[in-house]
Amino acid sequence: MVFSSITFLFYFLPVTAGLYFLSPRKIKNPVILAASLIFYAWGEPVYVFLMVFSILMNYVSGILLSKKKTPGILAIGIGLNILLLGFFKYADFLINTLNGMFSLNISSLNLPLPIGISFYTFQAMSYLIDYYRGQVKLQKNIIDFAVYIALFPQLIAGPIVRIKTIEHQLHYREHTWEKFAAGTRRFVIGLSKKVLIANSLGIIWDQISGGNIESLPVLSAWIGAAAFTLQIYFDFSGYSDMAIGLGKIFGFDFPENFRYPYMSKSITEFWRRWHITLGTWFREYVYIPLGGNKRGLPRQLLNILIVWMLTGLWHGAAWNFVIWGLYFAIILLFEKVFLLKLLERLPGIITTIYTLFLVMISWVIFALDSIKDICSYICAMFGLSGVGLADSQSLYILSGNLIIFAVAIIGATGLPAITGNRILTRIGHEKTAAGITEGIWLAALLVLSTAFITASTYNPFLYFRF
Repeated sequence: MVFSSITFLFYFLPVTAGLYFLSPRKIKNPVILAASLIFYAWGEPVYVFLMVFSILMNYVSGILLSKKKTPGILAIGIGLNILLLGFFKYADFLINTLNGMFSLNISSLNLPLPIGISFYTFQAMSYLIDYYRGQVKLQKNIIDFAVYIALFPQLIAGPIVRIKTIEHQLHYREHTWEKFAAGTRRFVIGLSKKVLIANSLGIIWDQISGGNIESLPVLSAWIGAAAFTLQIYFDFSGYSDMAIGLGKIFGFDFPENFRYPYMSKSITEFWRRWHITLGTWFREYVYIPLGGNKRGLPRQLLNILIVWMLTGLWHGAAWNFVIWGLYFAIILLFEKVFLLKLLERLPGIITTIYTLFLVMISWVIFALDSIKDICSYICAMFGLSGVGLADSQSLYILSGNLIIFAVAIIGATGLPAITGNRILTRIGHEKTAAGITEGIWLAALLVLSTAFITASTYNPFLYFRF
């Protein structure tokens, strides 16, 4: 089940919210846990048992750590989580790599990837590590702990929530009309970003990348790259907005996951603004434990390389993700050594173009599974395929989608939020007028998004495969 579906919007969510708010405080967690397990089992009935096993395993690991806080017990808990993640996500990748390297014929397991396993496994590991460090309390109530792992708003695509962020809210949550309204507003905005913008851009990308890549003219290749660059932002940030909004509706405050990353002036800044919770996780649990920047520049550069190798693999069990991680590692190493000082002297427009250029190349690597297709596509972007600058199809695609590109480009900046806040501020002395204006706007977005969902069969979530 996805948030942008009729089943979720008009059946699951109203029923869940109704039961939740009608329930006494003491059974709100059991109610939302039951709803979360149903939500997950809706698409993957078998793998809900895997999630329950993960919950029990990490709950018991925490109890064992409370009896004896030793590195060995922590290592066993972390190792079991990595083994679980590795088996379901990376077993076939390892088998296929060994077959290719040593001419073996080991049969693939062909296991479907449990949706969201990377997210909830990372949350579970962060709990064990934080408890070992003495930063959070032991979760003695298994229902409360299960809610932390399985909470449906951020279960399958984040944001990655550390237990210290919502530790108090697991037991004592505040429910107010203001928080409910803020959550609803955030959810509707995220839904419209996903349905109205990301899906429209995704169709463009699929049309261009699904054809003969070797015969793409330069303009088509750049249109496709721009479409995917904007699609993945509105797809993932839209989902994060919906998750954060749903969290507020049910009394939780989740961390922000995006801060207008395409306005960054370096790749270093970009990764402080994009998928913030993942970057924070790797910094706290990999980069700093490896030594961070405390052991000299050579060791810091090695740490960056290791983190980005792992970041690439986290996104997927395929060589294009490994290359994608290495690509960013190399750029970040160059920025760390000398490029950042140079970029600081350049005009902002130049550094933003530099960042967007490198990011667009990275998304081509990210989006295409075949190394051959990646090379062919990048060659087409730079006119190395010998096809030419443009053809009638590329001009047709561009002219037919100028509006959606303009909306997406403006929406990827902070301009809409700034403009909206200014409008509401000007009529702020009339709270009723401001409320009515915002309500009409959100209702229109919800109706339009629902119409798009009903009329279209194209509704993927890009980060569900991670």
